[in-house]
This record gives sequence, C-alpha cells and structure tokens, in this order.
Amino acid sequence: MATTSSKNARKKEVKKETGLGLTYKKDENFGEWYSEVVVNSEMIEYYDISGCYILRPWTMAIWETLEAFFDLEIKKMNVKNAYFPLFVTENVLQKEKDHIEGFAPEVAWVTKSGQSDLEIPIAIRPTSETVMYPYFSKWIRGHRDLPLKLNQWCNVVRWEFSHPTPFIRSREFLWQEGHTAFATKEEADNEVLEILELYRRIYEEYLAIPVIKGKKSELEKFAGGFYTTSVEAFIPNTGRGIQGATSHCLGQNFAKMFEIDFENEKGEKAKVWQNSWAYSTRTIGVMVMVHGDDKGLLLPPKVAAVQVIVVPVPYKDADTQAIFAACLSTVQTLQAAGFKAEHDLRENYSPGWKYSHWEMKGVPLRIEIGPKDLANNQVRVVRRDNGVKADIPVASLVEKIKDVLISIQENLFNTAKQKRDASIKVVQTWDEFIAALNDKKMILAPWCDEEEVEKDVKTRTKGELGAAKTLCTPFDQPRLPEGTLCFASGKPAKKWTYWGRSY
Repeated sequence: MATTSSKNARKKEVKKETGLGLTYKKDENFGEWYSEVVVNSEMIEYYDISGCYILRPWTMAIWETLEAFFDLEIKKMNVKNAYFPLFVTENVLQKEKDHIEGFAPEVAWVTKSGQSDLEIPIAIRPTSETVMYPYFSKWIRGHRDLPLKLNQWCNVVRWEFSHPTPFIRSREFLWQEGHTAFATKEEADNEVLEILELYRRIYEEYLAIPVIKGKKSELEKFAGGFYTTSVEAFIPNTGRGIQGATSHCLGQNFAKMFEIDFENEKGEKAKVWQNSWAYSTRTIGVMVMVHGDDKGLLLPPKVAAVQVIVVPVPYKDADTQAIFAACLSTVQTLQAAGFKAEHDLRENYSPGWKYSHWEMKGVPLRIEIGPKDLANNQVRVVRRDNGVKADIPVASLVEKIKDVLISIQENLFNTAKQKRDASIKVVQTWDEFIAALNDKKMILAPWCDEEEVEKDVKTRTKGELGAAKTLCTPFDQPRLPEGTLCFASGKPAKKWTYWGRSY
C-alpha cells in the first residue's frame, strides 16, 4: 500500500510531467482556482488590455448553443433581429438623466481621430436604449406600428474599474439586448415575464444551474426603468449571489424623453410602453463557478462543444490499427446519431495525459477502447461528473450514451440545486442576518420594503467582503404571518426578500 506522501509525490510528478492539473483547489482559493480553470480549459486567454479577454472556440461553442436556443424562441414571439451602431453622441446619451447617471462612470469615450481631437467626443455603447429610441420615435406613428420588437446580438463596453473577472466582470462583453414597444402596459408586463422564463430555461435547462425568479428593489432596478425582474443564481463557495439575466419594464419614461408617441385607436395621442431585456457571456462564468471542480471545467452535455471524447488505450503488442479503427467507427456512429463526439488519436501523448486533458476541458463523457474492449465488442465509458465507469456493448452504444448524457445533465442540476438550497437561510432578526451573512448564506428575510432601510443595511454591512444588498424579491412568496416584523427596521414587514453579498 503506497503511503500518502509517496502518493502525493507521484501526483506532483504527474503534474510536472503532463503540465496538467490545477495548482489551486476550489474550496481553498476560489478566485485563483477560477482564473486557472478558465485559462487551462482553453476557454479564454488573457489580453494585453486589462479587463478584456479572448473568447476561444471552447467558449464560443457554448455561446452559440445558447444563442441558437434563445434566437429561435424570440422569433416565435415575433421579435426581429437588427443591428445599431456602436457609437452614440453625448447629447443623446444624456437625454435620460437617471439612466446615464447609472452608467456614467463606465462609459468609454472616443476623443481622437488619428492625431486630431474630435470636435464632439463620441461614446461607445454601454447599452443601447439611447442609441435606438430616437429611431423608435421616427418609426412609430400609429397603433398599427405597434408592437415594435427588436433584438440585437452585439458587444458592449463598460469601462469598469472594479476587479475584472473573466466572464463575470469584463470591460467588453457579448450579449443580446431586446428592445420592445407596446400600446399598453399589460402587453409590456406579459412580455417581461415571457422573456424571464426564457432566461430561466437558459440557466436551468441548458447550463444546469438553479435560479430564482424575482423583482429587483427600487434601489437595485435598472437606471431609468419602471421595474426590473431578474433570475438570480448563487455561488456557494463564495457565498455570493449573481444576477443571471434581467428583463426590465421601462414604463413610459424613455417614451417621454425620446417622444415616442402614437395615435391610438380612438385617434388620441399616447405614449408607448417599453421593455428592454438582456443576458450576456456572464452566463458562462456562472456555469464554470457552479459546476467546476479540482479537475477543471465540468460542462453540461447540452452546451458542451464535445459531449463524448473517444480515447484509444493500446497496451504493448496490441493491434493499434484495429483499436484506432474502432475509435473512428465509434465516433462516426455517435456523430451520425447527432452527438458531438471526437476522438483523440495523438500518438505523442499517453492515455493518462489525454484523460486529464479532457477532464480539464470538462467533456461530460469519455469512451476508452483497449484490446479487451475490442475482443468483447464493447467500450468503456467514464463519466466526468462522478467518475462512474461502465462497459457498454457496441450494439447498444447509441441508446446507452443518450441515457448517460441525460443522466449527467440531470445530476449536475440536482447537485447544484442541493448545494444552493443548503446555502439558503431564513432569518427573522438582525443578529440572525449577520450570522448567516458571515456564514456565506443566501438570506431570505422579511422586509418593510423601504429604500432607506436597504441603504442602512448596506452601510451597516460594509467591509472588505463588500456590503450586503437585496438580490431579489421572489415571485414565489412564502406565507408572511400577520405581525411579522422587518429584520432590519422592526417595522411591519411587507414581503420576503433575498439578501446577500453579490458579484
């Protein structure tokens, strides 16, 4: 029996020999672990401008899968894709005061062309309300022009000065932004929730991440908007909530500023009701944080660029050609059945190195084919999520692989939900709140719904880990017994709200 120290020495030896493996552990140094995983798994590469990252094909494949799903769904809702310019003039950007105040510190400006200063500086879009709405006012005249439903897939720039983190907080990121205009509040309200449900599906059905749907507080809502709804995820390792995606009702505020009027069916002049909604490449960062482990990335099968990697395991004197041929035919069979399968036939790497490499990249399922498998007309499958191995007859390959991938997707979601649920703490008092906050919990507390009280909670919890704030008021409200008091102010509570530190 090998001693622990000799085992560790061998582990170090393997890491040195293969150049694989992570230096940091998820539970011990989450921040360093995350930075290492996103680079080692070949998702991103750091760029020479701080806060900007190269999104490598392994990332783009995930983004394209989410895009394909969402784009199809919004087209069913009769939303049309468009593209608006990246630049916006200062006077237009500043039309909606609350809105620009919310974004002002992050706006990047173009001030030069070659060597000459521009007469008027031009802003790069941090979001596109002010880019689009002057044209909504031009295109909308009467009730027959409504609803107007546009979406664009694009990049935006927010020149953040807080600590940049790949996917989570970057100076340029990819997103979709939908902008719609309606004749009535009711239509706008309905769409807000319809879109929010699509965002829930992106997280829960595709990325296998549990989220909570709810409404943002007045303090946390979109600057210049009427109300904001969001899907909120939680990262148990850091005890932080993370806003997953937002669907805003803008009310008639922007319609007033940009004069988006229409003649209704009675011939009267009216203002439109507007929404805007977006999700970004942040989704991918949340996935890495929730599912990744000490071996690297762990991809849900529904979004993985490669769902199954086939690795030959030839021993000495084995018929290598026959094993390679079996690998090729396995991949062909799986691809023909619609799976994303690839083989790794590189001869300059050992099977062990390949196992570590594809585990680091998070491929959900590995198939190994060696002489014994060839003789028995079977393949060995190894799950990335739990390491379980099984031998599968070649004859039933397709249906068995389908079952295993479904099982991995479900297991990832259930495991993440179990961890998230274990992190939720219901509190009634300030002392319980502080104890739960220090214990890295997502806190559900009765609240009086007063802005001053929320500001006070932020002030009282300020520290090096960051202040606590409202995450969202869940639509799914537990019963609020009569006489329940707000945990922070002692006034009568109006609702249950999630609180915590956040990204």
